[in-house]
Amino acid sequence: MTPGNPGPVMRTAAALVLAAAAVLPAVLELASPAPSAVIGPPVGPVTDRAVPPNRPRAADLRAPGAAPTVDLKLSGDPGNRITLVLLGDGYTDAQQPLFRDQADRTWRALLEIEPFRSYQSFFNIRRVDVVSTVSGIAESESAGRSTSTPLGMHFWCEGTARLLCADENATARYAGEGEGPQYLIALANSTEYGGAGGTGVTTLAGGSPDAGRIIQHEIGHTIGDLGDEYDSAPTDPDYPNLSTADADEMRRTHTKWWRWLDAPSPDGGGPVGAYRSANGLYRPTPDSVMRTLGGTYNLPSREAILEQIYRRVRPVDAPEPAAGPVDGRPRLAVHPLPLTGPRQLRVDWTVDGQPVEPTAADRTWLDTSTLALAPGRKTVVTATVRDTTDWVRDEAFRDQFMTRTASWTLTG
Repeated sequence: MTPGNPGPVMRTAAALVLAAAAVLPAVLELASPAPSAVIGPPVGPVTDRAVPPNRPRAADLRAPGAAPTVDLKLSGDPGNRITLVLLGDGYTDAQQPLFRDQADRTWRALLEIEPFRSYQSFFNIRRVDVVSTVSGIAESESAGRSTSTPLGMHFWCEGTARLLCADENATARYAGEGEGPQYLIALANSTEYGGAGGTGVTTLAGGSPDAGRIIQHEIGHTIGDLGDEYDSAPTDPDYPNLSTADADEMRRTHTKWWRWLDAPSPDGGGPVGAYRSANGLYRPTPDSVMRTLGGTYNLPSREAILEQIYRRVRPVDAPEPAAGPVDGRPRLAVHPLPLTGPRQLRVDWTVDGQPVEPTAADRTWLDTSTLALAPGRKTVVTATVRDTTDWVRDEAFRDQFMTRTASWTLTG
């Protein structure tokens, strides 16, 4: 885990690699045991390659460790947003326009899939323009050649062909500390297919035709702490979307995604249930983006992602004026984080515990001068901001993390 990166605790890098074809519905085994998320080979002929020696590659220590940064999307206070930091490796100065284009495609692809599309205002996005003295990274065909780049990105990480790793210390140094939680996404200057997620640095080949779909899958590991749902995935059920229990046992024990059983799947592929993979684990739906690239997150996975987001981001920014005692009869306002689409966070107001309706259609503020208050008496006005989305069914979690209040005491 990178310092300042709030990603899930790393189990092993081997559990996080993506080596899947975006269009293959079938699950294919690798010729040799794969300790990672392998759905199948990329489209086209596959050349058998010997696994090179498993030796770690370090970043180019002569690199400065600092680079220009650009804010691509500023949604709000970085102390109450998740910042996605996009960095490139193996892009020379002349190739910076290529990196900028691939970085834009990456974050835009991420915001095309739910729940990231609706909750995109919960994220700031920053780009770091890291310049490499050499073009490209250590790819599979050049595994024996040492390509020294600022972030030390390379394929054949831990002996797995499409596991793409980066030097986490170097990547964190270029990303900087920042304010609030950060997730680091490193793009390699490569058209080869591969990536990784769930560790301190999420990686992908920026030039791969499947780059947009790769980031949608890998960020599910990193932000949602999701596991791979395909047949050849490791038999680790310690993820919110994987289980050793069937549907009957989930209902009986109230475990895993029991609240979602029989709910219609977002992709229309069948109700949420317990679908057994060849590795013996159950998954919530017949298919999802954690099984086949280009799909959607199933409902239990969508809820898991939202829960991880809300563990890091409050549903509301600081109120105006600051909560606490206030003089006179001011206008009180809260600032719920906006959603993309018609649904917004709900705002309710009470005066001394009794519900009141704001006079304006915009429920984010209340003019206290319109209230009939007894002179000289202290009055408590409270605003409650709550995310009522039906993508979350854990009401205890909604109460704890998806609901916030601000209270003011009026005197005089």
